[in-house]
Amino acid sequence: MMKRVGRRYELSDVEWDALSRYLPSVVTGGRPRVDDRRVLNGIV
Repeated sequence: MMKRVGRRYELSDVEWDALSRYLPSVVTGGRPRVDDRRVLNGIV
């Protein structure tokens, strides 16, 4: 896996690995999902 270099307010790979396991992988119905990492970076 390539190491992701981002801005200071973006999640690191280690942080993302820790959080991503708590997100649903498949959601039925509703709007199409956007990139979870992008959404969480916006919240942080």
